[in-house]
Amino acid sequence: MSEEERNIQRQTLRERGICVVIPTYNNGTTVRSVVENVKQYCDDVIVVNDGSTDNTAAILSTIADIDVVSYAENRGKGYALKRGFLHALEQGFAYAITMDADGQHYAEDIALFLEANMQHPKALIVGSRNLKGVERSKGSVFANRFSNFWFAVQTLTPLPDTQTGYRLYPLKRLKMLRWLTARYEAELELMVFAAWHGVELLPININVFYPSKEQRVSHFRPFADFSRITVLNTILCFMAVLYGLPCCLLRFLRRVAYSIYSLLFFVTSALVLATPLVWLYIKVGKMTEKKRYNIHL
Repeated sequence: MSEEERNIQRQTLRERGICVVIPTYNNGTTVRSVVENVKQYCDDVIVVNDGSTDNTAAILSTIADIDVVSYAENRGKGYALKRGFLHALEQGFAYAITMDADGQHYAEDIALFLEANMQHPKALIVGSRNLKGVERSKGSVFANRFSNFWFAVQTLTPLPDTQTGYRLYPLKRLKMLRWLTARYEAELELMVFAAWHGVELLPININVFYPSKEQRVSHFRPFADFSRITVLNTILCFMAVLYGLPCCLLRFLRRVAYSIYSLLFFVTSALVLATPLVWLYIKVGKMTEKKRYNIHL
């Protein structure tokens, strides 16, 4: 992408009210390159420093023209996203693209989210990672499949990748944002509630970079976090029966009722318009056998 194309993209993102939100916790080795790469494609960047204890805060203080939300205690990714989204709303943004601070996402893929947003402005756009050939643990593979399966059960909406952190959120359509859970499971929760409230979920293919196992920085705690996700999925399944699926059914019935109403309105309007025309045709014009024949056709 040329510099001129990047300038046009940055301007378009600003006009559409799109910012980038990057939550970070102890990503001192990667956060600078991530933010500086994003700045090439988007002017409005919000970084949420989730209580980092390394040199992340010092690094962020040296990067110009970014908005930093920071607090002392580590609260988890869900809390960081919530703070970032609320800050973006306060600044007047309508959308937020979320990226991880570990360097696995490519900033040039922001163009893919922008294109999808322009075609589907009300959608929550979910990056679908190309994981072919990527060395992943059995636990990671299982967790992704597990999450995809239960998401489809809870929302009746299959998605190829429910674990990616690269997404575009329509901020004003997010329900129950203030009640968002605090850690990794929050991203799943956001999508489930969005689906229940009629937000279109649109997957798009994105690229992903995974360094070798020795170089990866992950704050995922396999037992603790997977247990939290399991508990959340159990709760969401109960809520799907009592709340989510009835919401979907009610929305479907409303669409059916609206379609019936539209058809009746069209038929009634046609009759209202046609009746005086027929009356004039009969009264004003000479009633010939040909006219009588035409009327009765």
